[in-house]
Amino acid sequence: MTDISKLGEFGLIKHLTKNLQPTNPTTLHGIGDDCAVLHYPDSHVLVTSDMLMQGVHFDLVYTDMYHLGYKSAMVNLSDLFAMNGTPQQLIVSVAIDKRFSVEDLEQFYAGLRAACGKWQVDIVGGDTTTSLTGMAISITCIGKASDGDTVYRNGAKDTDLICVSGDLGAAYMGLQLLEREKAVYYQMLKEHQQKYPDKEHRPAFPEFEPDFAGKEYLLQRQLQPEARGDVLRLLRDANIRPTAMIDISDGLSSELLHICEQSKCGCRVYEKNIPIDYQTAIQAEEFNMNVTTCALNGGEDYELLFTVPIGDYEKIEALEGVHVIGHITRQELGSMLIGRDGKEFPITAQGWNPLKQA
Repeated sequence: MTDISKLGEFGLIKHLTKNLQPTNPTTLHGIGDDCAVLHYPDSHVLVTSDMLMQGVHFDLVYTDMYHLGYKSAMVNLSDLFAMNGTPQQLIVSVAIDKRFSVEDLEQFYAGLRAACGKWQVDIVGGDTTTSLTGMAISITCIGKASDGDTVYRNGAKDTDLICVSGDLGAAYMGLQLLEREKAVYYQMLKEHQQKYPDKEHRPAFPEFEPDFAGKEYLLQRQLQPEARGDVLRLLRDANIRPTAMIDISDGLSSELLHICEQSKCGCRVYEKNIPIDYQTAIQAEEFNMNVTTCALNGGEDYELLFTVPIGDYEKIEALEGVHVIGHITRQELGSMLIGRDGKEFPITAQGWNPLKQA
């Protein structure tokens, strides 16, 4: 493994970015100067930023550097798609401690490039610095939307249909699986150390094989999520323009309430209509968890939640992978979940809140 100190900050940047070539006409000048130079004539410029902290947003016990880079990019691209925009550039800043090698960062950048390559996004700059403990990642994504195409959270209207792409809860189930196997690993390691208290003569800890058979989809949803720009293409091809939109990063319940608050409306969502993959349902039963609760509050699905006029119902129904889960109501009627038995329950924001325990 190559020690980062052998390259230094600027040598590391040059090493990691030497093969990055701009592909977007909005990128006039990328890495190599004090600033990237971008040009966006006659377009709305969209900018979003996310910070990911080791121990809070990711765990390197079960997240490899390639998938960490891939996911770090995708969660930012997802925000651009949630505005009905097109991502164009990415700025990546990373803080690392002495445990990381050049090869670790190569894998991280390989994941970044793979995610950006799917959507023709240019990596145009960033920063690297030292961390005293662990790794911190800050990514800014820049994109565009044609005048009049930008979709906000505040446009939902009474009788609009509430739609989601894909299925929900799988990423949360993937996280529970990874955390379970991590706990098993540490328990086995503890027992091994207790059995052989003499460090000097302790035999090597046997290779640990986690129990993930048949759970590949759940792990992929957690470790390698996909931003749903393909859904925007489906909507445009069908001549459907959402009235409000958000990506599901913190959980369906939280995102629904964001739209209702911003749009000054209420909603009715039907439990039976919430799309759930069979692996998610099976795993929730194994963990003795309510699968609807997982779908509502799990987060990290990175699917799109959006509203459309009721007149677009037939168009929406014809789109593969898009599901109508309810409708918008007047604000005074509140935001309610309609259970399978027909009873109404208030929707509460129980999704991911990173500052709740801060």
